[in-house]
Amino acid sequence: MLSGFDFQTIVNALPYLFLTGMTFTLTLTLFATIGGMIFGTLLAVMRSSDNRILSGIAGGYVNLLRSLPLVLVIFWFYFLVPFLAQWLTGSSSPVRVDPFWSSVITFTLFEACYFCEIVRSGIQSLPRGQTLAASALGMTDRQALIYVILPQALRNMLPLILTQTIILFQDTSLVYVLSITDFLGAAAKIAQRDGRLLEMYVFAAFVYFVISLIASQAVKRLQKRVAIIR
Repeated sequence: MLSGFDFQTIVNALPYLFLTGMTFTLTLTLFATIGGMIFGTLLAVMRSSDNRILSGIAGGYVNLLRSLPLVLVIFWFYFLVPFLAQWLTGSSSPVRVDPFWSSVITFTLFEACYFCEIVRSGIQSLPRGQTLAASALGMTDRQALIYVILPQALRNMLPLILTQTIILFQDTSLVYVLSITDFLGAAAKIAQRDGRLLEMYVFAAFVYFVISLIASQAVKRLQKRVAIIR
């Protein structure tokens, strides 16, 4: 099998794979993680609120998005939002959505649901006495959340956040269905151009495996250090 394996094809493709494909994948992962964490934290605060309306809205959003396949959300946003924007703006034609920002917004909205549950579990893991102590010091609920609750909860949920980021990194390969040149998309283009499907797809799988394995091991080491601090 390996006798016909052309390693030179992989070597020649490395600049394009990493400078174009992997750069897009890592940039999308970074933007979606930051956006997902911000929006997810807001959703977590809403879900933890005593206000039933806020809690219901956040809960409905999280349950809805988590029940949908990610690839469906990607297709929906990329193909349907231009027509929705056309209707809202009164434009004569569908409003073009940049593929990169379309991907960032889609992954942010989708991953926020999972970050929401991580943040909410981190908040709930803290003793009730922390909130009461903050109130005794004269802090408002917002001040207690920002200065007391979230900083402590972050330590508890950091390994889960990083694990979800690894999953997000793997999921970014789904933008390939939109013909976007992420790492997998770059590998697919070279495979089809040179007729070397085996080499490129095996190499792409190897790269995803190595990066995910190294990141997972780093998360395990971090989890042990956090446990020692406790």
